[in-house]
Amino acid sequence: MMFISIGLGVAMAAALIVVVSVLTGGTVKGASAPAPALVGKTLQPWSQQGLNGAPVAAPWNTGHPTVVVVFASWCTPCRQELPQLATYLARHHLGKVSLLGVDVQDTPAKATAFLHQYHVTMTSISDPQASVYGRFLLSGIPDTIFVNAKGVVQNMTIGAITPTQFAAGVAALNA
Repeated sequence: MMFISIGLGVAMAAALIVVVSVLTGGTVKGASAPAPALVGKTLQPWSQQGLNGAPVAAPWNTGHPTVVVVFASWCTPCRQELPQLATYLARHHLGKVSLLGVDVQDTPAKATAFLHQYHVTMTSISDPQASVYGRFLLSGIPDTIFVNAKGVVQNMTIGAITPTQFAAGVAALNA
């Protein structure tokens, strides 16, 4: 009887962890490795369909340092992060740094409406199957990846990024 009680307790605890994870931003299916493992690694060139249907190449393919913002319209923490990002972008110039959004497990229409709602203008790709997302070895969103002009990941912020962290990452890419 005691083993049944312990088993039920463990099962309930695991279920509670899953529910809390989903309600606080969740995770994306298919990711397996921790994100920091990507820092210092070179990303391969790629091209993906943009939210508007046109192909979008990774900016580092052509030698542009890039901030990659990983988001989705269904992501609660993204709804907190995006207004702060919009305010930062309205007040600051990114210099030579490109900004690229990766919309994960979403529809282009919902992602476009989400970006418009918060007045964020950035080239964004649609990643409905999380294939690009998987290349970044992430396990949840939002995330921000700072990639130099040669495609090497310089830094990552897991979870919502603060304006101070964003500014520091952009400054490092412009240095």
